[in-house]
Amino acid sequence: MTQMSYMGKKEREAEVQSTSYNVTFGILSALAILMIAAGHAGYDILAVGGLFPYYSFHVPLFLFISGYFYREEEEKKPLLYLKKKAKRLLFPYFVWNLVYGLIAWSLRTFGGFTLGEPLSLKSLFLDPFLNGYQFIYNFAAWFVPVLFLIETMNLCMRLVLQKLRLSYEWLILAGSLAVGMTVVWLAIGGHVWGLYKTPGRILFLYPCFQMGQFYRKKLERHDTLGNLPYFSIVLGVQVVLHLCCNGLAYSSVWCTGFANGPVIPYVTVMSGIAFWMRAAKVLTPALGESRAVRYLGKNTYAVMMHHIMAFMLVKGILAGIAANTGYLSDFDFTSFYTNIDYYYLLKGTEAFKMVYLAAGIVLPLGLQCILDFAGPILRRLRKRISCIQIRSMLL
Repeated sequence: MTQMSYMGKKEREAEVQSTSYNVTFGILSALAILMIAAGHAGYDILAVGGLFPYYSFHVPLFLFISGYFYREEEEKKPLLYLKKKAKRLLFPYFVWNLVYGLIAWSLRTFGGFTLGEPLSLKSLFLDPFLNGYQFIYNFAAWFVPVLFLIETMNLCMRLVLQKLRLSYEWLILAGSLAVGMTVVWLAIGGHVWGLYKTPGRILFLYPCFQMGQFYRKKLERHDTLGNLPYFSIVLGVQVVLHLCCNGLAYSSVWCTGFANGPVIPYVTVMSGIAFWMRAAKVLTPALGESRAVRYLGKNTYAVMMHHIMAFMLVKGILAGIAANTGYLSDFDFTSFYTNIDYYYLLKGTEAFKMVYLAAGIVLPLGLQCILDFAGPILRRLRKRISCIQIRSMLL
């Protein structure tokens, strides 16, 4: 009896530890989603003068964060883990995918837009795993099904290695890196195309998930170097990369743009993560108590899902001003209706991109805030309805 109580206490403590809020990684998550939104708007405000291009590490950074929070306890109940991940990742994705499918259909039918594919079983349930660009207005969320598949693959691989008694973190990281570099090598040779892009992006990003787990288990306790030498080394590495390489950016989603062989992409992933993780630690005393930063760090899913649509709302307002007033005469309506990457800049100034970035963060968080408020009310209402139905059946 005493032993059972003790084990229950340990399990509860492990659960609390696994779900407790990590302030530094919350700030890191907030920075990561800012870079995602800014990258889609073509706004290099966080690129450190171009030294750390977003597209050299920002998507892998999210895999690193997810890998950091993976816990071995999940392997005790693998089906429960997969159910939990499906509920948190896939269920809301498919709900919003239907919503954006209806939005794309209505804008094509009544608004003159040409963006997005027709509604079908394929575009609703299959395309999210093949490309994620099916309805365009939520294309940034292509990452969600990929993350689910990587989490699933990680769990299955670790269960197998556990049975084989080969569950060593250095072996897992080295093996996944070897596979990822092979994918890059094949992509450079033009062999990752069509349907091959789906497994290509998964296997390319998989090592980044393992980096997070490796850092937590093997490196974090040794991460004690002072800020000055730390940043000097990381910035020095990045300067050398810029001097020796032919551009550091690449496309994680399409597995293209690898201009420097199979090794450099992972070097830039490590250097970008190293820089911003230490930056998050430096910012922790100043931002650790910020409710806004904490809310952003906890709701990166909402921003990932909705910031492209928020950009479209800004463009829609500008289009309305251009159509109904004498202002903004250089607004390109053809591009607005046909090109999701068209961004009108007032007076051509880059600073106007801050309007897009602000909308891409604030509007999704506002929507999430409404859902957070409405959720408990709907649950209580559903319980009340259930109680009334039960009473009526008993009577």
